[in-house]
Amino acid sequence: MTEREIKKQKLDDILRTAGKVAVAFSGGVDSAYLLYEAHRLLGEDVLAVTARSAAVPESELSEAISFCQERGIRHIVCYTEELKLPEYRSNSEKRCYFCKREIFKMLSAEAAKEGFGVIFDGSNTDDDGDYRPGLEALKELGIRSPLKEAGYGKADIRFFSEAAHLPTWDKPSFACLASRIPYGDEITEEKLKMAGDAEIFLRKLGFKQFRVRIHGKLARIETLPEDFERITSPELREKIYDGLKEIGFVYTALDLKGYRQGSMNELIL
Repeated sequence: MTEREIKKQKLDDILRTAGKVAVAFSGGVDSAYLLYEAHRLLGEDVLAVTARSAAVPESELSEAISFCQERGIRHIVCYTEELKLPEYRSNSEKRCYFCKREIFKMLSAEAAKEGFGVIFDGSNTDDDGDYRPGLEALKELGIRSPLKEAGYGKADIRFFSEAAHLPTWDKPSFACLASRIPYGDEITEEKLKMAGDAEIFLRKLGFKQFRVRIHGKLARIETLPEDFERITSPELREKIYDGLKEIGFVYTALDLKGYRQGSMNELIL
């Protein structure tokens, strides 16, 4: 067996012996693949649970709902209120911990009402390579990560997702909009909306993998280096500047380092 076949066998074994499980489903690459495999093996013994949050664009929720409807997967949506938590709004280095703890406590409670006592999330081995205090909250709450347990990295997930013809196989990586705000700057609904609207604007222009980080009234755009020429072209440069100004940004800057996950963590690592 190849290395990937061994990982696939491990995942199948974990899922087959899991009983009734709820999958925390964001609609992203990782959780979509995990949900697909769990539903393939367990059928009605799988429940998808999705958190509806101000830190996640409505488009992500719509895609998650459509994914489940098209496959006949039972799905519930829970409204989260992490913005009411002072420790979340203050945006300390442990923001992700407080956010994950709040969301997964709610998801677990809602799943339990439906008779699902085991909660899975889509974390994988690549998540160990960055600063992710939210993983501590998952551990405390007893949330299991089958993809990580089976040794899956992001490349494995995309490989098997493509083989299964999942629409998410080449979906750009996404993190909650709170990650666009520097640690120490208060998280507000207005800032989350500005970041979300700015990224929707860039996506409509055809950019796929990027982030818009908020520094006061300055938008710092991280995009792939191969997109630098296009984003700075005369026809787009002014269009992007004007579009982001309408959203509320006074200044717009391009990060010359380019797109990378967790760039805000560079301030603390």
